[in-house]
Amino acid sequence: MRTTHLHHPNNIENFKQNLLLWSQQFDDIVWLDSNKHKNQYSNYDAVLAVDAFTTIRTDYFDAFERLKEYQTITDDWIFGYLTYDLKNTTEQLKSNNYDGLNFPDLYFFQPKKLFLIKGNQVEIKYLKMVDDEIEDDLEIIRNGISSESEKSPNDNSIKIKLRIHKDDYFEKVNKMLAHIQRGDIYEANFCQEFYAEDSVINPVETFNKLNAISKPPFASFLKFENNYMMSASPERYIKKDGTTVISQPIKGTAKRSENQAEDLKLAEDLSKDQKERSENIMIVDLVRNDLSHTAIKGSVEVKELCKVYSFLQVHQMISTIQSEVKSETNPVEIIKTTFPMGSMTGVPKLSALKIIENLEETKRGLYSGSIGYFTPHGDFDFNVIIRSILYNQSKQYISYSVGGAITAKSDPLKEYEECLVKAKAMREALEG
Repeated sequence: MRTTHLHHPNNIENFKQNLLLWSQQFDDIVWLDSNKHKNQYSNYDAVLAVDAFTTIRTDYFDAFERLKEYQTITDDWIFGYLTYDLKNTTEQLKSNNYDGLNFPDLYFFQPKKLFLIKGNQVEIKYLKMVDDEIEDDLEIIRNGISSESEKSPNDNSIKIKLRIHKDDYFEKVNKMLAHIQRGDIYEANFCQEFYAEDSVINPVETFNKLNAISKPPFASFLKFENNYMMSASPERYIKKDGTTVISQPIKGTAKRSENQAEDLKLAEDLSKDQKERSENIMIVDLVRNDLSHTAIKGSVEVKELCKVYSFLQVHQMISTIQSEVKSETNPVEIIKTTFPMGSMTGVPKLSALKIIENLEETKRGLYSGSIGYFTPHGDFDFNVIIRSILYNQSKQYISYSVGGAITAKSDPLKEYEECLVKAKAMREALEG
């Protein structure tokens, strides 16, 4: 593998935009962008992996074992995703809900071309290279040359439909509340899908619009063949750096206000909201338990509890839980024993997974799964796929889902309104 270091491209934001456009010629793309969020745990500001040298794609059956084998044999950077439905391999579960997207349950690839951006420096790694390939590619990227097809705007006539209508949503939340009152669960994440059929979008334009709306720390763009994901996720699922593992669940959302005093009050009210805090703390306990499966005994600790962070669209309550693992612990095993992430499931996890499956109308698939990468040293970083648009270009099917945590204190109307707040950015990004 050849590595080149670029110092101070004239305008790093321009370079990033050109890089994303240039990447569209390839069948396999993962683009991760932190949008300059100052996160003490992040290694890079942005990463682009393109052009698969090797790949793994599989359904849920034995998915983690196959990923473990692929990651070990490849012993290189690999990028890809885990769908929520991998729950069916970690537990005796199934997914029979409607699936309009039909993405594979797990997909990873070893890129031939990798760009790692930090500040104004770009580290470029090419696996298989001919002559002056890096220099030739850089010339095209700097000049911002892209095909005309990338400039086609979104169709103005996209008709977004609801998979669950308002009255049905209330009925389903009330069923979930009955489960809580019976003691089957204490909390569960309940999601609903918004979708459009026979619709065509420009994925890069849609991603840029979605990203501009909220500028989140875990934005990502995925393409493999004719399948796309455009994500403005604010949430990290899990990260491994050496022998340190961290997870940062989000539970608790409040809207923003353009009035500064009102906005500060909304953030302060969120930080003191007993319902939101109890939601968050329940998930923190679940994550602590999940991490303990691979942690060195006594090493699991809460680094930050219920801290409110502000994003362009919403205030969010985030906690950070950390553990230490032995150096010989397999990285895929850490993911397997914590998946699906606590913030998108519930407490107790297995009971919540079953109830969610019965009440939701759509197979979640990539939504509430995760996208990220493994390094050659067995480190990894994965986000939570929320605030995301999924697109099967061949089927002309567009989907985005939103959800919220249902607890004993939940008011179905407020939960429904919170879903609409979360859905707003995706709707805006799809409007022509």
